[in-house]
Amino acid sequence: MKLHVFDTFAYSKTGKILHFDVLLSERNEVKAHQRAIEWLDSIGEQGATIKPRGCTFCHTVADAPQFADEVARNGYAIYKLEGCPA
Repeated sequence: MKLHVFDTFAYSKTGKILHFDVLLSERNEVKAHQRAIEWLDSIGEQGATIKPRGCTFCHTVADAPQFADEVARNGYAIYKLEGCPA
């Protein structure tokens, strides 16, 4: 399964930076931004903001089996980078 990676920077209400990738099966920046907000809400970061260009297409991976089930189940997966909860 090809996955499209969107490099994302969000800022919590307290100013904390959350850096993560949104992985989708389609290259769609609007959906990536929506999924980023959905995920932020799910981890208790309601009201976090994503700056313009803060969720941009980065690259496509041909095979990422560790994320395939999550993308199939939820429509997206999150790869946590910096500032994200474990």
